[in-house]
Amino acid sequence: MGQKVNPIGFRTGRTIGWKSRWFSDSASYKDFLIEDIKIRETLFKKLALAGINNIEIERLPKSIVIIVSVSRPGVVIGRGGSGIEDLKKEIVKIIKLNKNSLVASLKIDLKVNEIKSPELSAYLVAGRIASDLERRIPHRRSITKAMDRVMMAGAGGIKVVLGGRINGAEISRVEKFHLGSVPTQTLREDIDYGEIPALTRRGYVGVKVWIHRKES
Repeated sequence: MGQKVNPIGFRTGRTIGWKSRWFSDSASYKDFLIEDIKIRETLFKKLALAGINNIEIERLPKSIVIIVSVSRPGVVIGRGGSGIEDLKKEIVKIIKLNKNSLVASLKIDLKVNEIKSPELSAYLVAGRIASDLERRIPHRRSITKAMDRVMMAGAGGIKVVLGGRINGAEISRVEKFHLGSVPTQTLREDIDYGEIPALTRRGYVGVKVWIHRKES
């Protein structure tokens, strides 16, 4: 089962909390859901250079709390907090476009959390590998370096899967790389997962990364 489903969704509600935490009636549910999707899409594009990894959204009766996890918080905050104010303006635009009548009285609270160990974030590792593939760096060299850095950071294991026209091959294939132990079927273990498509000159190559983060 652990090989056929998203490891994050597999553990949500058991060992991993929900990324969106709010409740609404059936009439406004779709509006809030669309808002969450657009907010995440916008922030992931705006904060790509900050090493963004995760976005959590909490909705209260008169406020919305957005918690952003990044590896370089200084890029998000900006000089004198100007970066956060600009992001709040973008979020207000998204809510207005969604025709939410409560936007005038809605308070937006944007919090920034620093990722202390970026090498243990599967999404950031997958993004680094995808960036190397787009810059035409040999995939084996890139993956080997990434796995070594992850293991040196204290991980219990890492698994990387590439799928597509690797190195511009005529026929697409899947290559798997494994180092250490990654028990994907055990719910008690902390398994982080991330996937990013790499747009190469010959087409997309999918990058999937599993990281077993041992408990300290």
